Amino acid sequence: MSKYIDQIKKLVELQEIDSEMIKLKDRLVEAPKHLEELQASLDDIEGQIDQIRERLDLLNQQKTKLQKDIEEDSHKVKKSKNKLMMVSNTKEYHAMMREMDNLEKLNRFREEEMSNLMEDIQVHQEKMEELSVKRESVKEELALSQSTLDSEMEKFNKRISQLEKGRKKACANVPVPILSRYNFIRDRLNNPVIVSVKRGVCTGCYISIPPQSFIEIQKGEQILSCPNCQRLIFWEEHFSNDS
Repeated sequence: MSKYIDQIKKLVELQEIDSEMIKLKDRLVEAPKHLEELQASLDDIEGQIDQIRERLDLLNQQKTKLQKDIEEDSHKVKKSKNKLMMVSNTKEYHAMMREMDNLEKLNRFREEEMSNLMEDIQVHQEKMEELSVKRESVKEELALSQSTLDSEMEKFNKRISQLEKGRKKACANVPVPILSRYNFIRDRLNNPVIVSVKRGVCTGCYISIPPQSFIEIQKGEQILSCPNCQRLIFWEEHFSNDS
């Protein structure tokens, strides 16, 4: 029984090393992803800013042209008023009044158009300011993440290197046939590889162990596999009592 318990302990120790290595390797993959996400976010913001800048350029061109048109119309109205003072008959007077009325209507329309245009410009300017603030925030976060990434990666790789040495040492203490079974299962299943059986249930797949298999595992003579998930299993009572 003591040999059986010792083998279980060694496998659990090996599994703890493998579990930490898996987590660290996952973090090595995830760490650069955060940078990629930040860069993608920054690129998206830059794209939005470029679009708004182009839209603002167009709106300001329209504004300049409209201002020129309004000035010209105002000049025409003023000129028409001067001509009105020099008309010699009623027909010319009414013709000039209609012309002035049309010009004033056109000017009012253009002033209303200018008002709408200015509102549109203000909305785009506010959006530009909002995006500019967001861009600076993302840039700061990106710079901070970039500055810490290298040290994090170095730390993770150093720990993985330590764990790999520890794994070799742990493997050396596990009988070859058992280690082969462990590695075979590890390569085909998600962690964990070795699990306890509690109240007749495998804690890897949470399915009851068949009665005959449960009797065999209680004997504590050899390391068995769960008939359902194929993980290595041990009876919790053996391990607890030995602890």
